[in-house]
Amino acid sequence: MAAVSTLVSAQDVARAREAVVQGAPLVQCLTNSVVQTITANALLAVGAAPAMVDNVQEAAAFATVASAVLVNVGTLDETKAQAMALAAGSAREHGRPWVLDPVAVGGLEFRTRIARDLLAHAPTVVRANASEVLGLAGAGAGGRGVDATHGTEDAVEAARGLSGRTGGVVAVSGPVDVLIHGERVVRVLGGHALLTRTTGAGCSLGALVAAYAAAEPDPLVAAAAAHLHVAVAAERAAARADRPGAFATAWIDELDAVGPRELRDGAGRLA
Repeated sequence: MAAVSTLVSAQDVARAREAVVQGAPLVQCLTNSVVQTITANALLAVGAAPAMVDNVQEAAAFATVASAVLVNVGTLDETKAQAMALAAGSAREHGRPWVLDPVAVGGLEFRTRIARDLLAHAPTVVRANASEVLGLAGAGAGGRGVDATHGTEDAVEAARGLSGRTGGVVAVSGPVDVLIHGERVVRVLGGHALLTRTTGAGCSLGALVAAYAAAEPDPLVAAAAAHLHVAVAAERAAARADRPGAFATAWIDELDAVGPRELRDGAGRLA
């Protein structure tokens, strides 16, 4: 087990977890059609409230009342892209944190262009795998669809550049998550391979980052706490469910069960 990070402490992540419970943040999710149910269930499990308001007519207005906004470009068309731009712009204008999840960016021109345009709205956190970070930064051609073909350490410099451009956190997800905010770098160890066999686990992580960013003012602490929460819950779920279907259900249950004490106890995974 790694030593506890000097940038994000056990007390920090416990405080952030308590803030989510107490604040019950309302997260507007403009996300892909494949993962809406598990994303909503993950948010409810941690004590947040999901709202799948993703149409052009309402996206901007709802962002003004939401606690945070998630923009996930997984299943994208022109109308959804317009709604995403409106929501992200409104979130920035009204001081709401928002998270960009650039799914499969780099390999496909349309979504890559849309995601890069969204960077102009200064996302609080970009959460992506290494290949997506490289593609978003223009430093690579993306991965194999939603799957990364690069390691997290391959994307560190690209993530650092994106963080400098947006002023926000760039969280590179993988076997070891690397979170970068300017010159600050935190790694989150742990989790379980069954997360990669659970549809929507990574997309749900983006939503949880948004929930934590609504409750915790330091975006690096918020992102680290969300990643740690997912990792600890995955390990607990895998201890009693060793197949993907059972694991998915157990993981939602464990997201609910992991509270401030469990995050404090799991902070040795932060480096």
